[in-house]
Amino acid sequence: MANRLTAEVHRLPFDPRRGTAPFFNRQELNQLLSLYSRHVACGRWRDYAIDQRQGSAMFSVFRHTHDAPLFRIVKRPGRGGRPCEFAVESGRETLKRASTMSEALSIFPQPLRIVS
Repeated sequence: MANRLTAEVHRLPFDPRRGTAPFFNRQELNQLLSLYSRHVACGRWRDYAIDQRQGSAMFSVFRHTHDAPLFRIVKRPGRGGRPCEFAVESGRETLKRASTMSEALSIFPQPLRIVS
């Protein structure tokens, strides 16, 4: 008998009182990855991670793979029908809060473009 690869599907617990966890949509991911790639090209950033914790979506940026993140861009759900909130954090400090991703990312200077 041939060996067959099998997979098990596990349902994750869902608590309707907590609502759904936020996630980055395609446009937001494009903005994040565009910013990330420009800083990688300049040698400032080297790694990133996308995570969901405590009811928020996070995009963390690292200078070195094994270090603590330099920055975290966090998307939190709006409460009471409000739109989502975006925040840029460094360590325990919140550097900027905004209602749009573009506004939150405006804290980062535009790196110079590399022209060959």
